[in-house]
Amino acid sequence: MESGLGASPGRALGHNWTQVEVFVLQGFSEHPELRLPLLGCFLALYTLALAGNAVIIVLISCSASLHSPMYFFLFNLASMDVICTSSVLPKTLVGLVSETENTISFQGCMAQLFFLAWSASADLLLLTVMAYDRYVAICHPLHYSSIMSPQLCGVMAAAVWTICAINASVHTGLMARLIFCGSNLITHFFCEIPPLLLLSCSSTFINSIMTVLADAFYGVINFMLTLGSYGFIIASILRIRSAEGKRRAFSTCSSHLLVVSFYYSAVFCAYISPASSYDSDRSKVFSVMYTMVGPALNPLIYSLRNAEVKQALRRLLNLCRR
Repeated sequence: MESGLGASPGRALGHNWTQVEVFVLQGFSEHPELRLPLLGCFLALYTLALAGNAVIIVLISCSASLHSPMYFFLFNLASMDVICTSSVLPKTLVGLVSETENTISFQGCMAQLFFLAWSASADLLLLTVMAYDRYVAICHPLHYSSIMSPQLCGVMAAAVWTICAINASVHTGLMARLIFCGSNLITHFFCEIPPLLLLSCSSTFINSIMTVLADAFYGVINFMLTLGSYGFIIASILRIRSAEGKRRAFSTCSSHLLVVSFYYSAVFCAYISPASSYDSDRSKVFSVMYTMVGPALNPLIYSLRNAEVKQALRRLLNLCRR
């Protein structure tokens, strides 16, 4: 059993098979000249993502003016972004610093797969919930407080975390039961479903079916629900007669629309394709967008384009100076 540069340890199975116990993450080793530039870029993105999302979490927790449904869901999105980028970036940075193979244990690979699937799918669901929140705020402003009650918001957030944790557990459990007896080289910079399925020596039929169902639910159905919400929002805005009213209505959802457009573009390009047509280079590029660039840009988009967040940030900075 060979890895990228040499043999890897495993345990004996029947039928003369040896189960892989250590995987090698290819990362960006096929482009050694980019190692240092990527290291600096990824380190900056990770620092920006952690700092920016931490600021969003602190602001929403400490500012009474931000205790509304929109910012409650933004708090959840920032939390999931921290989990998403932290499940991938530390190991990626280690691989770029080290000049040897970037290995990860079987158990570590499954843990990374779980947290990434959990946070990435939760991001998609939260974006759908946030689109619904904007729909209610713009299309039914008089009933907004009664519809988006704290109880409903809490139930929706708990449902997102729970459903996505179950989804991640199913995919991780199905992956853990597979037999990996050949190459242990993962052609990615983290443990992801498509490249892992290509390494399996056992049947991946159930895994493929569950992956297609997850893609349909998280990628297609959620995307259509989000589009539906924004269809009603745009129609409602167009019915507003004053230009100032249209501008104010659009400003309340423009930040979220930017995040939705960026995130879905990256996810669709990276994953909405059969495993048999998996392209590692394309997947790496778009995975960088939603695991690194997205979590780093989201706090900037929501803060720079939101007057309430900027006011809360100024108050927090003034308090710190005192």
